[in-house]
Amino acid sequence: MSDQPINSAALRGAVDLSGLSKRPAHGGAAGAPAGGAAGVGGAPPASGGASGSGSGLVVDVPDAQAFSDLVNASMRFPVIITLFAGSQPASKAPADELAAVVRAQAGRVQLGVVDIDQVPEVAQAFQQLGQQLAQGGQLPAGSMVTTVAFLQGQPMPLPPLQDAAAAKQIIEEILKVSVANGLAGRVPGDHDAADGVDDAAEGDEEEAPSPHHDAAYEAFEKGDFDGAISAYDQALAENPNDLEAHYGRGQAVLYQRTQGLDATEVRAGAAANPSDVTLATQVADLDLVGGHVEDAFGRLIDTVKLTAGDERTQAREHLLGLFEIVGASDERVRKARTALMSALY
Repeated sequence: MSDQPINSAALRGAVDLSGLSKRPAHGGAAGAPAGGAAGVGGAPPASGGASGSGSGLVVDVPDAQAFSDLVNASMRFPVIITLFAGSQPASKAPADELAAVVRAQAGRVQLGVVDIDQVPEVAQAFQQLGQQLAQGGQLPAGSMVTTVAFLQGQPMPLPPLQDAAAAKQIIEEILKVSVANGLAGRVPGDHDAADGVDDAAEGDEEEAPSPHHDAAYEAFEKGDFDGAISAYDQALAENPNDLEAHYGRGQAVLYQRTQGLDATEVRAGAAANPSDVTLATQVADLDLVGGHVEDAFGRLIDTVKLTAGDERTQAREHLLGLFEIVGASDERVRKARTALMSALY
């Protein structure tokens, strides 16, 4: 890991860390359909923040439970967890660089700092993650993983932080990926001028989050997707350029469409009738909710190939709607757009 620029694609590709942290008792996002949207975006859970750490932007992780709570909080907003050794003071410098940039984001991301001398089990979890990545050819053998971003509970190891500029670049890319996946929550608390950071001095002035976002999150938690859509519509009426509201609304519409669907019945029907556009779009929605982005896109591209006239238009327009939900900057969307063009022409 090196001097190559960080990009959104590099921050995707989650590795399974199940068993290394405890999941919430309800099994994921409240109000979400079974399966959760691990690769696209899930409804926010009722809780957010580390146990014993309060709602600060930068928190100490004193034990494995606090680590687990931070991972669970990443269902609502991005969380970064970084390691240092208290016995080696110099090892804390990267954490300090990250902390300064995180505080300047005024609640869009949370940082957990772990002293591995005090919480060795978290260090062991990161070591296991490094081994998994090495076995998959994503890291050189023996690489150390010391900083991991969590989005919707999924870990994405980050490269070593060389300086403040690198820390800022990494966090900017994490936030881009978060927004593109509909993860638009905020760390609880009032962080407009967090820890004395002068946002104007940083040159990045943050707009205050719309109160309609909070209404949308509450509706999501209750499984009230109509209410979430309405709240996001109000946010967009006030600010048509509100990307968080745009992606959040797309997520709410997706969950609304899949609510009440019998996945087994729908999939069986689509398998028996591959040119049935309604069934194909329903399966694609279920795939997207389950995080199977490429499967959702591929199914509708195949449907476009099998149909003509109004049915082809219906399949194409539904696919374009899924592109909007995932985000135009996503590499999977770019590839699917190319495949769609080939299917059409």
